[in-house]
Amino acid sequence: MRSPGGEDPPPEASEAPAREAEAISAVTALYEAHALGMIRLAHIMLGDRQSAEDAVQEAFCGLYRRWSHLADPGSAVHYVRSAVLNQCRSVLRRRTTSHAPRDLTSPPEPVRSAESAVLTREERDEIMRAVRRLPPRQREALVLRFYLDLSAEETATTMGISPSSVRSATHRALASLGRMLQEQS
Repeated sequence: MRSPGGEDPPPEASEAPAREAEAISAVTALYEAHALGMIRLAHIMLGDRQSAEDAVQEAFCGLYRRWSHLADPGSAVHYVRSAVLNQCRSVLRRRTTSHAPRDLTSPPEPVRSAESAVLTREERDEIMRAVRRLPPRQREALVLRFYLDLSAEETATTMGISPSSVRSATHRALASLGRMLQEQS
């Protein structure tokens, strides 16, 4: 199709709608497949569902905006997971610097899983309070490794640290959790 001046339009102009359609399709498919797990991850990190949903939504919007810049669209899940963790870190930073911090000791909404059916609500709440008291890096490593069932290498990629740092953080987190829960019982 020629422009009014008789020149062909630049090839980028005709490719833009196709790239946008690809981004919409790919991000929608990723959202449908992974949003619930990402919301669960953010919920554990933040303690409330609304903030978790907001963090996940922002991460997927960021993925859509940056889709054309992804070097490997196959790694989009890793990108979103890292973005969700970064959003959670930002929310937690804002909470600690705000003048009216939220009451993080209130019981969180229960996360439904096979394990939660076995634990009583009180035990589950006690464990979640202890997990939230862990330092951020330990908490992230623990949640990624055991809740999302990622390998040390996948967790390292998501957190932007080495696999040995993941193993160290996980070990320290488990030891700290054990001490906290032992003190409470």
